[in-house]
Amino acid sequence: MTTIEFRKITILRVRKPADTSVNSEVQWLSNSLGLVSLRDKSRSCFRVFVELLKAAKKGVSLSSDELSYKLNLSRGTVVHHLNRLIASGIVIHNGGKYSLRVRDLKQLVRSIKDDLNSSLQEIEDIASEIDRQI
Repeated sequence: MTTIEFRKITILRVRKPADTSVNSEVQWLSNSLGLVSLRDKSRSCFRVFVELLKAAKKGVSLSSDELSYKLNLSRGTVVHHLNRLIASGIVIHNGGKYSLRVRDLKQLVRSIKDDLNSSLQEIEDIASEIDRQI
């Protein structure tokens, strides 16, 4: 039996902000990674992402309860967004704690780029095989 790994990589082309403050640029990055949806009125996924980014810079992982407390969000909301971030490959879960899969944003973007390139290569290879067989 084959295990299939699913990873939903979302990349949106969003206009860069005129404001070059760190907050604006982090918001732009999270929008570009599809972390903000119209349904998320309180931008809770963005807030979870930022909290995990701060923790990554300190080299620590956080539990869903810790995130819930720090962000004043329900644990259910936090877990929902954590699962979404895990599915996208941005966050990992280890020993009841959550962390970004890397320690800084540049590494995160590079790892997402590697995932995307790998997926596209696999798609291209299969497309080539289909073309050969047809």
